[in-house]
Amino acid sequence: MNFKPVIPLSGYTGWRFLQRTLDTQQAAFANSASVARATDQFREKIGEVRSAADLMADRDMLQVALGAFGLDDDIGNKYFIQKVLEEGTLDEDALANKLADSRYADLSEAFGFGDFDTPRTVLSTFADEIIDRYEARQFERAVGDQDNAMRLALNTGPALADITASGSNNAQWFSMMGNPAMRTVFEGALGFPSSFGAIDLDQQLTDFKARAQATFGTDQMSEIASDESQEKLIRLYMLRSETSSTGGFSSGSVALSLLQSAGSLY
Repeated sequence: MNFKPVIPLSGYTGWRFLQRTLDTQQAAFANSASVARATDQFREKIGEVRSAADLMADRDMLQVALGAFGLDDDIGNKYFIQKVLEEGTLDEDALANKLADSRYADLSEAFGFGDFDTPRTVLSTFADEIIDRYEARQFERAVGDQDNAMRLALNTGPALADITASGSNNAQWFSMMGNPAMRTVFEGALGFPSSFGAIDLDQQLTDFKARAQATFGTDQMSEIASDESQEKLIRLYMLRSETSSTGGFSSGSVALSLLQSAGSLY
């Protein structure tokens, strides 16, 4: 039987309970039959993978790879994923850099098929790196089956770490705006309506930064990623999503043509 996360309460009170029990629950989840089977197979075989085509040929490994970045629903889009992986991220015209959703660039960069002569799959630490991400994302997914707001809150720390890993402050804001889960958290926490994503992109950046300055005392994404500001971000999101009549704030038109590469102009 697969482990089901224990979430006895909703809202911020439920979030605090989940935080207190997180290590124990995540360990139990990682040891559940289906997760352990998937990760054991990935660890055993990933070192033999030398190309994106090799990865595409093994559905079980591909499922772990995509699941590690929250892209589980793309399991059937093999041609698209192969192109994302093969083009890499070093060329600004690479497909991953043109997509609105920054998770594709994270995936491509992590595997390195298009960026290096020898992919990162050969590294001794690579399997554990991806498995750690997979277990965390799949636990979030299991939590989301019960409470999606808590799933988004759990994703906040790892997503902010990815967003702030490189680039200018404006580029990091654009990266957040191109990540559907993170955008939902920021929109909700900062009190933006679901229609906010329909306005001019540069105006969105200005408004996000202004409201962040008023809320956190800074518009620097790296400072918002600090433990203190991150906790405030999650608390505001959870409280506002709990009181929202729709049960949460929509990410609006995140799927529109927001290009992550727009950040390179700032």
